[in-house]
Amino acid sequence: MAVPKKRQSKSRRNMRRAHDFVVPLKLQSCAQCQTMIPSHVVCPNCGYYHGRAMVPQEGE
Repeated sequence: MAVPKKRQSKSRRNMRRAHDFVVPLKLQSCAQCQTMIPSHVVCPNCGYYHGRAMVPQEGE
């Protein structure tokens, strides 16, 4: 089994981990109810997606 000959420096270790951070979601407001939702997702509040009702609401 291969074993590293030298210890990796903190700089090299941190450069390798530079892409491991968590990116926050990009939110946009729903056209119907102005709730902040991720793009390309049906609104959980009103059930609309691109101006069309995708999920029927209770009472309709």
